[in-house]
Amino acid sequence: MSLTRYTRPVDGQVRLLTKVARMYHERGVRQADIASALNISQAKVSRLLKRAETLGIVRTIVTVAPGVYAELEEQLEERYGLAEAVVVDVDPDADERELLASVGAGAAAYLEATLSGSERIGVSSWSQTILAMVDRMRPFTVRAATEVVQLLGGVGAPEAQSHSNRILGELARMLGAEPVYVQAPGVVADPAIRDSLLRDPSMQDVAQHWNDLTMAIMGIGSIEPSDVLATSGNAFATEEREGLLAQGAVGDICHRIFRADGTLVRGELDDRIIAIPVENLMRIPRRVGVAGGQRKLEAIHGALAGGWVTTLVTDLRSAEELAGR
Repeated sequence: MSLTRYTRPVDGQVRLLTKVARMYHERGVRQADIASALNISQAKVSRLLKRAETLGIVRTIVTVAPGVYAELEEQLEERYGLAEAVVVDVDPDADERELLASVGAGAAAYLEATLSGSERIGVSSWSQTILAMVDRMRPFTVRAATEVVQLLGGVGAPEAQSHSNRILGELARMLGAEPVYVQAPGVVADPAIRDSLLRDPSMQDVAQHWNDLTMAIMGIGSIEPSDVLATSGNAFATEEREGLLAQGAVGDICHRIFRADGTLVRGELDDRIIAIPVENLMRIPRRVGVAGGQRKLEAIHGALAGGWVTTLVTDLRSAEELAGR
């Protein structure tokens, strides 16, 4: 706060406004003590402080802390209709491992600052960025969410499935929430198998949880799978990826493939996926996309263009390129 010189003729009210403002903002006197010292009520002190702001006697000045890119975040929010953008400072020379760690840490800090305790959270379970986030979270001292639910099939090759289970289990433990696993693979051989699995009572129960989510935390994937996904048994085959590229695919969220303009690539591949339906996903009020780096840039842009996410956590260089498009 700063006090500005008042140019109107000084009367008793203006003098009192200024005195109260100086006591509160410059000397740090509590409102109750101001009231006692000036023989007025605490309610009147509060009204005088608000009046001082209205008249311009007190003005608010925001000093941006180092490493906070408020203006750039606001540009992304305005350009893409985001509720919130979180830009993370990453060394320009950082390799992919360091970038993952930094973006993951930024996402962890965002969650720690914004969770209220009542959220029902869906999580994409094959994302290295989400795993980096979980690895950098600290346990909450009070319950931060009621449940954490896998958004797509979590069964796969044992060595890779441990990553998927770790994301969900560790996040649930950190938040004091109940974990809900999807006991099925993310991709199956044909639509008939997918339909059969979805009719299973355990999947029916998961589907009910999908209907009730208030928040989703999701990695944004490029068409080339991550190391974890590539070894999980849940990645599309090379010829399938080539077919997707021919249809203009640039990325995916929870195995739902989209083009550069964000439109969904439907077809036989989409009918073999065990994951939250797109319609259900888009109804989740807060959808947080966590991704960064040049390799993911087209996928992130497609996700923003299609409204797949309402909040984006990304690195500084990616944010600058996205804001300039």
